[in-house]
Amino acid sequence: MPRLRRQEGRLRDLPVDGEKKVLLAAPRGYCAGVDRAVVAVERALARYGAPVYVRKQIVHNVHVVRTLEDLGAVFVEEVDEVPEGAHVVFSAHGVSPAVVRAAAERGLRAIDATCPLVTKVHREAVRFARQGRRILLIGHTGHEEVEGTAGEAPEYVTIVNSPDDVDGLEVEDPANLVWLSQTTLSVDETMETVRRLRERFPELQDPPSDDICYATQNRQVAIKQIAPQADLVLVVGSANSSNSVRLGEVALEYGARAAHRIDDASEVRQEWLDGVRTIGVTSGASVPEVLVQELLDDLADAGYADVEATVTAEEDLVFSLPKELREDAAGNRDARALGGRGR
Repeated sequence: MPRLRRQEGRLRDLPVDGEKKVLLAAPRGYCAGVDRAVVAVERALARYGAPVYVRKQIVHNVHVVRTLEDLGAVFVEEVDEVPEGAHVVFSAHGVSPAVVRAAAERGLRAIDATCPLVTKVHREAVRFARQGRRILLIGHTGHEEVEGTAGEAPEYVTIVNSPDDVDGLEVEDPANLVWLSQTTLSVDETMETVRRLRERFPELQDPPSDDICYATQNRQVAIKQIAPQADLVLVVGSANSSNSVRLGEVALEYGARAAHRIDDASEVRQEWLDGVRTIGVTSGASVPEVLVQELLDDLADAGYADVEATVTAEEDLVFSLPKELREDAAGNRDARALGGRGR
C-alpha cells in the first residue's frame, strides 16, 4: 500500500514531565488470513484483469479497500450486483452456503478468500449440526463472520452477543449444547461468556480447539503488557474492524489511562498528547504496516522519537492462496501458493 500524504509538523512537541517514548507492540498488523485475502484480490486482478468484484470489504480496513479499488476491484454488498459470469472474491470473513449458491446461480466464477481459521469454525458448525446439537455462537449479530457461520446451520445456531445475553437464553435441551465463537473477539470477554454459560448449562461442551484466532490473541497479549505503562494507547484500525475495536477496550481494561482507535495518523489530536510521556502503539489484524510507520513519523514530530518494541510472540505463518490463484495464466506456480512457515 502506498504511503499517505503526510503533513509534517502537524503535531507539536510540547514539554512533559519526563522522557517521551513509544512502546510499539509486536505482533501487530496483518495476520496470515488478511494477507492471504488481500493478495488473492491482487492476484485475481493480475490474472483476469479489471474489474474483479469483491463481496463486502475484503478485510475491514478503509485504506486497503481504497487501494484495491484503485487497482480495479469493485466492492459490492451482494452477489446479485455482480454481472453474470464475472469473477467474484468472497471476503476473509467468510460467507454462508446461501451466498455460494446465489453466486453459482448467476454463473459467477467465485474465488473463496475466507480465512482458513474461519473455515474451521464453519466446519465445526456443520459437524455439530449434523449431530443435532444446539450451537451457542458467541459473536456479534450482524458481523459478516457471524452471518457466515450461522448460515451453515441456521436452525441449530443461537447467537450470544455478550455475557449479559446469557441470563435470557432459552434452550430446549441443556444437555445437548456446544459453544463456538467469532474469531476476532476479546479473549477475556469470550471466556467470561463461556463461564456464565457453563454456570447456567453445566453440560455445555467446548469446541475441539480455541476458535479465537492466534493473531487476535497475540495482539491482545501484546497490548495487555503495554497498557499498564501507557498514558495513551493508539490503535490503528477501522471502526468496523472487530479486533481493532477490541484492542482499544483491552488497553483500557488493563490499565492504559486513555485509548483511541484511529484509521490513520491524521486522526490523532494534539490534545490527546497533553501531559503524555508514554504512548502505546498497535494495529489491528487488517492494517498495513505503512499506516503504523506514518503514525510513528507524526509522533516523532511531537517528540516521541524513542520507540521501544514490546515483543510477546513471533508470527511466521503464511496461508496458501485460493486454488484458482496458485498459478498464473501461463501455468507458473506462484512463489507463495502453498503457504507454510516463514516468508
